[in-house]
Amino acid sequence: MTWLLLAGAIITEVIATLSLRASEGMQRKRWIPAVVGGYGAAFGLLTLTLAQGMPIGIAYGIWAACGVALTAIGARVFFKDGLTKRMGAGIALIAVGVLLIELGAAH
Repeated sequence: MTWLLLAGAIITEVIATLSLRASEGMQRKRWIPAVVGGYGAAFGLLTLTLAQGMPIGIAYGIWAACGVALTAIGARVFFKDGLTKRMGAGIALIAVGVLLIELGAAH
C-alpha cells in the first residue's frame, strides 16, 4: 500500500506540473483546478506515504527524482519540449539512483 501511495503522489505531482505548463503562466484558467488539485493531492499522498512508515529520505528522494524524469518525458510528449541524449542519460541516472536508494534501504 505504501508504494501505491507514493506512486499516486508522483503521478499527481507530474499531472499538476504539466498542467501548470499548459496553463501558460496561469493565463489559461481552465488548468488552474488541475494545478491546485494535483499539488494538493500529491502532498496529501506523500503525507500518507510517510504515515505508513516509509522514511522521508527514501520517499522524498524517489518522489522528486521520478517527478523530474516523468515531467521531462511528459513535456516532450505533450509540449514537444526538447529531450536530448544528455537529458536521456540523466533520466537513466535518476532511475539507477532510485534503484540504489531502494536497494540500500532494504538493508
